[in-house]
Amino acid sequence: MKQIDIVKEYRRKYMDMPNLKLARIIYNDNPLMFKDVEYIRSKLRRIEKGDYDSKNNAEFLRTEPRPYNPYKLPESSETIYEPYLIKGFSKVGILSDIHLPYHNIGALTCAIDFLKNEKVDALLLNGDTIDCHSLSRFMKDPKKRDFKYELDTLKAFIDVIKKELKCKIFFKIGNHENRYEHFLYQKAGELVGIEEFQFSNIIKARAEGIEIIESNRYMKLNELNGIHGHEYIGGISAPVNVARGLYLRGKTSAFQGHNHSTSEHSETDMNGKITTTWSIGCLCELHPEYMPLNKWNWGCAVVYLDNNGVDYQFFNKRIFNGKIL
Repeated sequence: MKQIDIVKEYRRKYMDMPNLKLARIIYNDNPLMFKDVEYIRSKLRRIEKGDYDSKNNAEFLRTEPRPYNPYKLPESSETIYEPYLIKGFSKVGILSDIHLPYHNIGALTCAIDFLKNEKVDALLLNGDTIDCHSLSRFMKDPKKRDFKYELDTLKAFIDVIKKELKCKIFFKIGNHENRYEHFLYQKAGELVGIEEFQFSNIIKARAEGIEIIESNRYMKLNELNGIHGHEYIGGISAPVNVARGLYLRGKTSAFQGHNHSTSEHSETDMNGKITTTWSIGCLCELHPEYMPLNKWNWGCAVVYLDNNGVDYQFFNKRIFNGKIL
């Protein structure tokens, strides 16, 4: 029997087995027919490309990667955890923790002015854009605005953003927006999974063209990582400042919101590589009833993205007395 016929015979028997593993099996069974494992592996690759005879090799042609499950293990319900890539833009503005309708008009106006001057071509609403107060599991003030009012306020806000910034809008789901899903689980589980009641569809109905980024999914803007800040179980502790807490958790250059304060932390390793983390200020009321004394401040940020898909510049701004600092 010819070498290629042996290779085809084994491939027919083990269609989903990775090339290297199958090459080892073939070599162990036929050591006198082939010089080494890599030689067999090259033939397996070639029959998948149709190099020998595309017509007769049609059964072996592959256009997608072979699934790695040589032992035919049961199907898995594993969640694939991958970053959300924000790419194709040169300047991305970041507004975090607006908490509509408990936003500060002066700070939010200042942030919009800043991003207009920067001529951003994309805007990331980095979580807690709306407060979802009435859906909270905590004690609720009955005098506070209801969920419908918050959604109406969001629509009015998005309309302003579209008019003034004229850019792509990304909407990251933060821990406050998560309140909606938790409310459904606890109070109306029968509605979970129905498209009309999915939070992303409720938002899109009020903001056409907006891109939703799931709650626990982190983002990548070139080589810069981004989170809202609630994704780590237990949250980000703030020894010295929030940015240092993010560094201790993530060990990579990244930004976050969530903690309502502006900070920066940098460390250099023994090879000279610099890792920097940032936390971004909020744009909501600074002294709410549930936490009147705190370390919060207003702020926003903008990221310049190099078209090489790797490099970036991050500008983290504080807002005080109607001015960008």
